[in-house]
Amino acid sequence: MTVIGLLLMPLSAQAAKLNHPTLVVNQQDVDTMREAIKQPGLFQQAFIAKKASVDTFIGQATDVPTPTDAGGGYTHERHKKNYQHMYDAGMMYQLTQESKYADFVRDMLLQYAVLYPTLPRHPKRKSSNEGKLFWQGLNEAVWLVHTIQAYDFIVETLSPAQVDSIESNLLLPVANFLSVESPHTFNKVHNHGTWATAAVGMTGFVLDRPHLVDIALYDLEKSGKGGFLRQLDELFSPDGYYNEGPYYQRYALLPFVTFAKALQQNQPERKIFEYRDGILLKAIYSTIELSYNGLFFPLNDAIKSKGIDTMELVIAVSMAYGLTADRNLVDIAKQQDTILLTGDGLKLAQAIATNTATHYPFSSRLFTDGKNADEGALVVMRHSTPSQPAVVFKATAQGLGHGHFDKLTWQFYDGGNEIISDYGAARFLNIEAKAGGRYLPENKTWAKQTIAHNTLVADETSHFDADVKVGNSNHPSIKYYFSDTKVTLASASIATAYEGIDITRTMALATIDLPQGPVPLVFDIVDVKSNDEHQYDLPVHYQGQLIDTNFKRIAATTELKPLGTQAGYQHLWLRAKSATNVDTAQSSINQVTWLNDNGRFYTHSSITDGNVEMLFTQLGANDPNFNLRTENSFIQRVAQAKNQRFVSVIEPHGEYNPSAEYTLNATSNVRALSFQKQDDVNVIGFSLATHSGEIKQYVLAISDKAQSNHTKNNVKSSNLNSFYYNDKPYRFADRYQLLDITQRESK
Repeated sequence: MTVIGLLLMPLSAQAAKLNHPTLVVNQQDVDTMREAIKQPGLFQQAFIAKKASVDTFIGQATDVPTPTDAGGGYTHERHKKNYQHMYDAGMMYQLTQESKYADFVRDMLLQYAVLYPTLPRHPKRKSSNEGKLFWQGLNEAVWLVHTIQAYDFIVETLSPAQVDSIESNLLLPVANFLSVESPHTFNKVHNHGTWATAAVGMTGFVLDRPHLVDIALYDLEKSGKGGFLRQLDELFSPDGYYNEGPYYQRYALLPFVTFAKALQQNQPERKIFEYRDGILLKAIYSTIELSYNGLFFPLNDAIKSKGIDTMELVIAVSMAYGLTADRNLVDIAKQQDTILLTGDGLKLAQAIATNTATHYPFSSRLFTDGKNADEGALVVMRHSTPSQPAVVFKATAQGLGHGHFDKLTWQFYDGGNEIISDYGAARFLNIEAKAGGRYLPENKTWAKQTIAHNTLVADETSHFDADVKVGNSNHPSIKYYFSDTKVTLASASIATAYEGIDITRTMALATIDLPQGPVPLVFDIVDVKSNDEHQYDLPVHYQGQLIDTNFKRIAATTELKPLGTQAGYQHLWLRAKSATNVDTAQSSINQVTWLNDNGRFYTHSSITDGNVEMLFTQLGANDPNFNLRTENSFIQRVAQAKNQRFVSVIEPHGEYNPSAEYTLNATSNVRALSFQKQDDVNVIGFSLATHSGEIKQYVLAISDKAQSNHTKNNVKSSNLNSFYYNDKPYRFADRYQLLDITQRESK
């Protein structure tokens, strides 16, 4: 018998003889929840609200339309609402045992069972992953993940004929389409494959089809070269970092944890949540930690409005709490403000009600990339100050097709806001009028290009010449990472982003104790080496309104021209440039100050080797459909050099209060900045003015010599160098030394 025949062969009403529900919720959960909804509290409130919502739509006529629209169109959104409505109504039946809820699910499933066998491939299908109900097979898999759970809730109310119709004409054909008819997606190690395998495997459990579970776990040939377990092996680093970045990590979490929960309940001997040293739990925690002020870091193809309240992470946090009872998760759940009607959701609601939650312990972390932790890393630097600053240093692998050409880029957050920003994806998700909700052309021409990020661009071309295959074959190397309460620092390098050019970036987040309170400073050292001369551009994409610079600018006041013709440069209007090239190696520092929406000022102070031109740009050139946001940047340009070094410091300062009409400390406190390379030591000297007018001198010395240790913050070595500052010798206490020279020299 063929594989297709094996999938579609009727099983009569065997599914109804199983113990249902059998996936994310089991009968013990249902019994406990039925008691809980009788008691006042958060869980009862969630039940009452959900019941009111379900009662609204089950009284309306159902609509199962013939698919015609891409993402965001009516039929697309209708089928999305249908699977959510079926799931909610099915859960309501389990909690109340009122037949009207089961009848709603039954009637809609029977309508789908009539429609689905008649469907060709979707008229607006994507060639790489085709669907029938939806324009891409990915959405088909999402539909089945939810629909099979709804069926699991109400199957025991169905007659044998209804079971046979729904399974033979709908559920098995969808599972067959996602697997046998779509092998290129089903066997692929990718988030599309994760959704497909989860959908088919969960269908196998509900319909008592072990073969479906097996191919979901091991691929269509059951070889282990693909399938759910291979995806767990390949897509996450040992730290739980997902190679496409946090935006797609939270999206892939739902099928990962949902199918894992089904595996735990149906095949507990697998101990799936212990698989690969607990990789799924690590993935849930890392997804939480790759956020700031509730929003995910917008790495790669990311929609910037997505955050920890997304339903995928709500489900994952509930499951994680059900497994661990970790009080730190209660803080995240309170921020999510959504109680799930599941057994795990009940446990979390009860924990929230005790009001003993601790604050989630966000801290500096290094997240290795690659299945073997050898494809670079993402470094998140955080310090405990009133403004809660955070630096994201991205030295990761490419991230497959959703990756950007942005090796060694960075972002900065402070005071709850994005300060130094990443554009994320150029896409209006599910907005039909904007390219059918798909990625816009500008995602390739701008968002993915190197100039759209805060990293080095050589000769106005992107890293790897914007070739995804080349990018996926190369990655940065982490030189070291270190963190304590005062300083977090990391260094990484890459020699393959451009042929013949080596790039090393060293970053540090340091907290300086001044009389007015702790001040976070971000230090950035970019070293470029080449045997040939190149043009080097180092952009800073900032959020806010430009306030001032300490050098003269020539502005384009009557006519704007694009900065270039390709690799993203064609989208940048040149708004202004420095009046003259400044030799900042021997003269004063260049300073650019802007005001962020959080009411704080930020100054970028920089020095370079030799002459630098400062270019001020605004996004929007060659954008006839107004697809791009209007954002600002300034670029340090060195027109011709072999080896080049850029050194800068970002300083938050002051306050602007438009309501009370006052402004404090609007000018930079950085009075001087210097850099020396002494063997393997980076020596940064800087001066800060206090509110009282005192000038305090500091030195931050960072050693490149001691070996890195990714698992322990406190790296000790007897081989650390000494260094000189103002002709005086100093010795390292550790990987770095941060000294108040004013205080030392006054003694």
